[in-house]
Amino acid sequence: MPSDTANLTDLLTRVAREYPPSLVPEQVGDVPRIKFHIEYVLKAFPDRRPGDLSLCDLGGGIGLFSVGCAAAGFGRVVLVDDFRDRVNKEESSGSVFSVHEKYGVEVVSRDVIASGIADLGGGFDAITSFDSMEHWHHSPKRLFRQVMTALKPGGLFFLAVPNAVNARKRLTVPLGLGKWSSMESWYEEEIFRGHVREPDVDDLRYIARDMGLIEVEIIGRNWLGMNNHRAWVRAMSALADRPLRLWPSLCSDLYLAGRKLRT
Repeated sequence: MPSDTANLTDLLTRVAREYPPSLVPEQVGDVPRIKFHIEYVLKAFPDRRPGDLSLCDLGGGIGLFSVGCAAAGFGRVVLVDDFRDRVNKEESSGSVFSVHEKYGVEVVSRDVIASGIADLGGGFDAITSFDSMEHWHHSPKRLFRQVMTALKPGGLFFLAVPNAVNARKRLTVPLGLGKWSSMESWYEEEIFRGHVREPDVDDLRYIARDMGLIEVEIIGRNWLGMNNHRAWVRAMSALADRPLRLWPSLCSDLYLAGRKLRT
């Protein structure tokens, strides 16, 4: 594992540049968010070496998180996704997954809601899912039951979602500027891959209670604004990020973190 934050940033940037050329800018731009995810998982196990940790990421697609964990020295990293997003059609599967294969990520291609994870074998220290749940067309209740079974005692569940009622939406929706998704993404595509239902803080606490998680933490960040295509939105979001963290319910990105009972 890199010894400090700068080294982790350098490592992730280096790995991001190993992606197919058309995907490099997006992956490099995502380094700060991925670094936050990896650091959170590592800090949850302060007495463990990365090589002793096993992690399963649900719905991570071809993104940098699973590869970054493997490159940072995690003992086992499993990535589960159906890989049916547009990027998988535009890029050859071999070139996309060559980075994952290089760093030893176990890639499992399936609809995680339909097929679950009960057969993956071995307990996991951490199970993660970032910006995927809002795309699922069916309840994750059964899957989350399997998550609790698959986690080791004291294991970490770390979930990230867009906030349905963030500060921007509270301001823009009354003005008629807060469409849920574009007409084209819903009407023109054979299969809708957009957001089905975005949760809020209360929804995440509901999930935590249903799963039986302990040491529950709700965290707010503002990656969506800071990665916006408009420069002024990025600048405003960067200025507002730290103050808004005090009120996660206003942030653009929400995290639920909790542990499985240790006994």
